[in-house]
Amino acid sequence: MIPAAEQIDDPIRVFIVDDHGLVRRGVRSYLSLFDDIEVVGEAANGGEALERLRAMNAAGDAPDVVLMDLAMEPVDGVTATRELRATMPEVEVVAVTSLIDQSRVQAALEAGASGYLIKDAAPEELALAIRAAQRGEVHLDAAVARRLMESLSARDAAPDPFGELSERELEILRLIAEGHANKEIARRLVISERTARTHVSNILRKLGLSSRTQAALLAVREGLAGPPAA
Repeated sequence: MIPAAEQIDDPIRVFIVDDHGLVRRGVRSYLSLFDDIEVVGEAANGGEALERLRAMNAAGDAPDVVLMDLAMEPVDGVTATRELRATMPEVEVVAVTSLIDQSRVQAALEAGASGYLIKDAAPEELALAIRAAQRGEVHLDAAVARRLMESLSARDAAPDPFGELSERELEILRLIAEGHANKEIARRLVISERTARTHVSNILRKLGLSSRTQAALLAVREGLAGPPAA
């Protein structure tokens, strides 16, 4: 067993969704290496996943993180992620796919995924993404982050992209870019978590962006903040 990167009271409960049985078994095998992660269920498509997750939630047994394949039928991972996050917002989702499809990356993040990995990621990378999601943070495969940065770079840049943001919103944007979740932002600024969420929503609206990941990458690109710490 590989010890956890940080001590937690209980293992992170993970649910795997993928339409290939071999992939599900492989992911289970990967995650069995880590003593702070426990696989508590699996499903072969988005519809089956939603059904099983609703039942687990009703029993008070919902997982902490769902690893969600995106290319599935009849209910794909983006649709399942959107519905899951709408009905069980406390359950985090890490999107996992075999290809870097810019539109699918965007759709997954807009649907509420807090991470995005390519299927050939190393077990350690998968564990890092799960831990980050459980903390409410964003974790992206390096190639995915690069594509998102390129997408942002292709936008028509305003002379001051942050001109509409207040000083408090700029402060929160810096913390987002450093990888902090809403709970940590609230603690640092001595505000409620709800207030932190409201500020984040206002920042995204003013910047014309759809996810905090895009906001973080824009802040790094424009020099407002350095890249998040490893």
